[in-house]
Amino acid sequence: MLLDVVYLLVALLILPWVAWRRLSGARPVAAPWVRFTGAIAPLPDPAGRPRIWLHGVSVGEVQLLAALAAEIGRQAEAAGCPVDCVVSSSTTTGLEVARKRFGTDRVFPCPLDFSWAVERVIDRSAPALIVLGELELWPNLLARAWRRGIPVVVANARMSPRSAAGYGRIAPVVRRMLSRVAVVVARSADDGARFAALGAGRVVVAGSLKYDGVRGDRDHPDIHRLRSLAGFTPDDVVFLAGSTQHPEEELALATYRTLAPRHPRLRLVIVPRHVERAPAIAALLDRAGVPWQRRSRLDAGHTTPPTRVLLVDTTGELAWWWGTATVAFVGGSLDGHRGGQNMLEPAAYGAAVCFGPHTRNFATEVAALVAADAATVVGDGNALTEFVGRCLDDPSWAAARGAEARATVAAHRGATAVTAALVLENLAAGGAGGGRCRSPENRP
Repeated sequence: MLLDVVYLLVALLILPWVAWRRLSGARPVAAPWVRFTGAIAPLPDPAGRPRIWLHGVSVGEVQLLAALAAEIGRQAEAAGCPVDCVVSSSTTTGLEVARKRFGTDRVFPCPLDFSWAVERVIDRSAPALIVLGELELWPNLLARAWRRGIPVVVANARMSPRSAAGYGRIAPVVRRMLSRVAVVVARSADDGARFAALGAGRVVVAGSLKYDGVRGDRDHPDIHRLRSLAGFTPDDVVFLAGSTQHPEEELALATYRTLAPRHPRLRLVIVPRHVERAPAIAALLDRAGVPWQRRSRLDAGHTTPPTRVLLVDTTGELAWWWGTATVAFVGGSLDGHRGGQNMLEPAAYGAAVCFGPHTRNFATEVAALVAADAATVVGDGNALTEFVGRCLDDPSWAAARGAEARATVAAHRGATAVTAALVLENLAAGGAGGGRCRSPENRP
């Protein structure tokens, strides 16, 4: 109850901010009332199958969990025990992507960590096991699951030195939370060691799910469709700046404007991290005086000739747009605040990849790519222009970087199968209808 009181005080303090986001046109807080009350819509009948509740905070985590859910389903079918997967997310974009990947009736907003909200969601979803993505540790959720005998698995678990130091200041609380987790499936040995030092009882280092969660097939029909919509030709060199934050769009545009006079086949595609920033980026492009198009108008039957600059003002397509890129800049990495976005997506397609120095969220993946000479760290706008310019001036060098990137991703795949087997092992151990669900890959 004391924790609920603390949460209520915090909620009252941020309520004006929640209202401002809704009224100002900024990206709104996802389903605040449903998350506060836990009053989620009814979920489909699992038809006697044990249900697994997967939670990912936003788009990247949801996409990883979709791949994990597919592998869990495959292994469960092979074990003769089909399962039912539902998914929650905490953001509007995460929920939107989850509905596309899982179906609207299997998706719900994750409850805020109030005891009543958590209790109600557990009652309505009736999970036999809960999978939390990366570092989603909440005291009430873990306590309620533990009391009901519902195993909790933390998948693709990551903990930076900074997070570990913060958790260390409340070590008794964290130790109690981690004692209620059945298994922490860590993305690296360093992450696993940090969880173990804070009290996790069982830690398994499986590698990063992100390597399995990326595509890599440039011949996929969705990539051909986007290339056709954008009017790309085989001779075009596509420079794609994806998951960008301010001021990265401005830097990408400056790179394009510097290099385009010498390279008339250069195309620029900007995909901001948050689509609600599209109007500000549109204003930037207008001020620059470059001809440009909106992605949202390409499906609307507009037949204007393709321009050299495209602003993607829609959501859920970046994974496919990366497949059109010759040169890729991965955003959230130059502003010093965001900690980077998923650079493995363009790497899997064999693009020549670069990103800024602020990539703490992907430290393990960055280390692997840089060690293989498969990606380049650019410190500022000038370095970005220099990298893209070298790719344009020396296509064989760019192709070699892309080939190394693709090979690095391929060499690190496999964590999804291991994680799925651990999920089914703990589902079997937890009972609640999951006793037959031990994966064939993980049977003694």
